[in-house]
Amino acid sequence: MSTLSETDDRTTVYYTTVASPLGELLLTADSDGALTSLSVPGQKRGRTVEDLRDGGVHDPARFGEATRQLAAYFAGELEYFELELRPKGTEFRRRVWDALDEVPYGATTSYGAVAARIGASGVAVRAVGGAVGANPLLIVRPCHRVIGADGSLTGYAGGLERKVRLLTLEGSLPK
Repeated sequence: MSTLSETDDRTTVYYTTVASPLGELLLTADSDGALTSLSVPGQKRGRTVEDLRDGGVHDPARFGEATRQLAAYFAGELEYFELELRPKGTEFRRRVWDALDEVPYGATTSYGAVAARIGASGVAVRAVGGAVGANPLLIVRPCHRVIGADGSLTGYAGGLERKVRLLTLEGSLPK
């Protein structure tokens, strides 16, 4: 996955919806086809189709590869997404989101480990948690793999039930 600079001006938002075991996913992309968000129904701070009806362009054809990879992931046939990503966020958030890509399928990590991975101090764990929670690319950017240092399942913008389902699919649900 690659993340390009968010300073590029990309004003048109393209979108589609994709059926999944987690509900209907909403995918958005910029004019170059890079994925900018993936939201689940009821997601905290997630986008909705209603948000896009007035200015977005419904274009399912633009999302063929993302749709294929998501189907393969949910079928247990894909462990790593290879999509161009262009989420909007601060430099700190982008560093945290990039670190999420390094957490392998079937594994989990803690917020403290993510902070260490990006070279942030121990006091930055709370800020890391905020950045993980603000991840605009659920599933594709695996924030569901971040759990509490004690192995507890902590917040997930898509809901803890979905986090459990994703970790179960990947065989990494903590005991």
